[in-house]
Amino acid sequence: MKKHNVFAGAFIDRLGHKRQDRSWLNNLIKSPDARFTPVWNHKCLVDGDPPHITLLKRSAVNSLMYDNESIFLGMFGKYPVFTFSLIADKAKLSGQGKFHELRYLGGVLPADEANLVAHAIALIKWHQLQKFCSLCGSVTQPDSGGNTQYCTSSKCGKIIFPSVDPAIIVLVSHGNKALLGRQANWPQDQYSTVAGFVEPGESLEDAVKREVFEETNIEVGKVRYHSSQPWPFPSSLMLGFTAEALSSEIILKDGELEDARWFSREQCRSPFPKLPFRISIARQLVNSWLDQE
Repeated sequence: MKKHNVFAGAFIDRLGHKRQDRSWLNNLIKSPDARFTPVWNHKCLVDGDPPHITLLKRSAVNSLMYDNESIFLGMFGKYPVFTFSLIADKAKLSGQGKFHELRYLGGVLPADEANLVAHAIALIKWHQLQKFCSLCGSVTQPDSGGNTQYCTSSKCGKIIFPSVDPAIIVLVSHGNKALLGRQANWPQDQYSTVAGFVEPGESLEDAVKREVFEETNIEVGKVRYHSSQPWPFPSSLMLGFTAEALSSEIILKDGELEDARWFSREQCRSPFPKLPFRISIARQLVNSWLDQE
């Protein structure tokens, strides 16, 4: 069975058909079964060795949150799970675990828990950025258990959905070599696959061809979908592809990359280059290409 990319996998029943029922949500958040995962400074609370996400009972968070600021994530196993942004001193949760960054947790948590915390972080970040209506400028308020917002102006009432920014990421091959590049601010010797945001009015395949050509001057032919990965840093959806190059001369055109090269499989298995982080879809694209030998 195909393994999920880190942070992906439909492990949670989000109960989208129930989230607009405010009475149901009010009863659910007061239920003894309700569990809460706090987010502090964009970090999630975990405990144990190996670590697992800390799901707190209502009694442990009563003084730390307001019900109308909590976000319903869905049913996680038998528990309805909510998240909230911890504004209070995190010391109030002393003994419940430690807060860690999502990039670290993606590599150590079980797949279902990594999916849950990525969902929580993405929505917390969205609410922190989304404060006003883009149509009329009025204040917005959470709705649907924190999964949407609405404009508070009676003349507007716009419903606002969480933003997701689609970005392509592609392993380009030419014979037995793969195209990898690096940005100037990356760790020394680290290289990765070409990536970039999808622009208005273009298909995903068009975006693949444009990004590769803009960054490296390489023209590509066949483009094949591989897989996708939610990447809440802060709100990307990475859409992974493979592509076959029609040319091989690299010219760095748009300034995005400090360097780009063709690497053989043998080189990719050596200390140089350093490959993308293991939790990233970029690494999965490289690994998939290596396995095709």
